[in-house]
Amino acid sequence: MSDQPVQVALAILHREGQFLLQLRDNIPGIVYPGYWGLFGGHLEPGELPIETLHRELQEEITYEAKQVSEFGCFETPEVVRHVFNVPLTVDIQELVLHEGWDMGFWTPEDIRRGSRYSEKAGEVRPLGEPHQQIFLKFMAEGLLR
Repeated sequence: MSDQPVQVALAILHREGQFLLQLRDNIPGIVYPGYWGLFGGHLEPGELPIETLHRELQEEITYEAKQVSEFGCFETPEVVRHVFNVPLTVDIQELVLHEGWDMGFWTPEDIRRGSRYSEKAGEVRPLGEPHQQIFLKFMAEGLLR
């Protein structure tokens, strides 16, 4: 077992003043089961964060990101989150959700509240706290377009 933190690459997907989030599967044993969060995933051995980001977006929602810029790196002793600013350039209907329970657009007000209704789950589900903090920083820096 490694004492090194897990490394992940995450996308802040946004379009027309809203964020696209993923509702994680509600499976015991995964991190933040049944919580809303950013699309992305773990770095594979030898993979750069930007490579992980592109791979994960393809695997999770069949999205090929054309514009990507680094937003920041958020570290805890357990996880290093490499976060990227990714404008969504297609309609949500063009995306295919392959991973997760649901996906949907969140307003800045939804982000601040920290929860949102999921039609697929049939209930209000929470936003993961680390991801909420990342979104709040993103909004504070005026990057939402």
